[in-house]
Amino acid sequence: MSSDAEGPSDDRRKYEFKKVIEDLREYEGSGTQLVTIYIPEDKQISDVVEHVITEHSEASNIKSKQTRTNVQDALTSIKDRLRYYDTFPPERGIVMFSGAVNSGGGQTDMVTKVLESPPEPIQSFRYHCDSNFLTGPLEDMLMDKGLFGLVVLDRREANVGWLKGKRVEPVKSASSLVPGKQRKGGQSAQRFARLRLEAIDNFYQEVAGMANDLFVPKRHDMDGILVGGPSPTKDEFLDGDYLHHELQDLVVGKFDVAYTDESGLYDLVDAGQDALADQEVIKDKKQMEEFFEKLHRGNESTYGFEATRKNLVMGSVDRLLISEDLRKDVAIYDCGGQEEYELIDHRHDTPSHDCEDGSEAELKEREDVIEFLMDLADQRGTETKFISTDFEKGEQLYDAFGGIAGILRYSTGV
Repeated sequence: MSSDAEGPSDDRRKYEFKKVIEDLREYEGSGTQLVTIYIPEDKQISDVVEHVITEHSEASNIKSKQTRTNVQDALTSIKDRLRYYDTFPPERGIVMFSGAVNSGGGQTDMVTKVLESPPEPIQSFRYHCDSNFLTGPLEDMLMDKGLFGLVVLDRREANVGWLKGKRVEPVKSASSLVPGKQRKGGQSAQRFARLRLEAIDNFYQEVAGMANDLFVPKRHDMDGILVGGPSPTKDEFLDGDYLHHELQDLVVGKFDVAYTDESGLYDLVDAGQDALADQEVIKDKKQMEEFFEKLHRGNESTYGFEATRKNLVMGSVDRLLISEDLRKDVAIYDCGGQEEYELIDHRHDTPSHDCEDGSEAELKEREDVIEFLMDLADQRGTETKFISTDFEKGEQLYDAFGGIAGILRYSTGV
């Protein structure tokens, strides 16, 4: 989700949307009583209010008294929120969620959330009433952009797949029947060479068929195709016009790749970094490569919550690196006038805390650790980068470094 063109506020906004969506996905209602409304920026608020009033009236026909009451309460809550807006919604529109969600033990809680100015404009007005909130269109907005086709092949095997944002997705594979270069006894060299060329041609056609089946339906949505393998295989494949002519025009580069199994698709993404320079996965990899380089030098990197927090306070962090999978809160305790911190899984209750000086701990606050760190970063002019776990070093950030690290402006010894 990181982008060089976006400042920390954009990253933060995306994270806050993602967090709200994750919360909304957890809610369930008893029956079709959770209401979702998507309102584009060119839809007049008065028209939306009229639609809500109509739905409120029609809800009186719902047979279940509980469902009827809950739907009407949700619509009333939405109508009350709409009063805060003038003639039109804010830029890119509004999404409203309201309904009685199950809270356990047969009890319900009324929840109403409003998301203004989503990452992309809302395309059309949509009213939805179901046992779950409709979050799919918002989730699509937050997906990493960029769709590339990937093909790796030699004369023995081939794999075809996608690069979707930051994620490599292997899809199809094939093995060839191309004989080795040594002919069997009883065959003339000329006949053997002809049969071998026919087998190579048939295999290239099979690989092109896999690629065509996968890529042609998506050709208008794709940003390009990368082809990898040893020379001269990839050159023969491309120069032989085996691919569909519309796909041939989408090839942005061919690259030397040693492996042609599924791992070769990942190698192809690495080899095609220049062609993919604007893609999220490459940006994330470069951030992590720089972090590991500075880590090995030992003086211009930081990791873990406490060390990173201290460096942020000192203003020494150039870029704050946060795993996209990090879901923790930080509990802030007062220990005899000094603050101490403890990370907690966001689903767990706040634990008791033992102060380092033996004094009694008083819980001051508990908040999302990412928002806590981003607040410090914003105050010190530090850029925040969210790092995917869809590649090895991104996984290491989450597993080995607690999902929190930083590239320093200068060495601090912390």
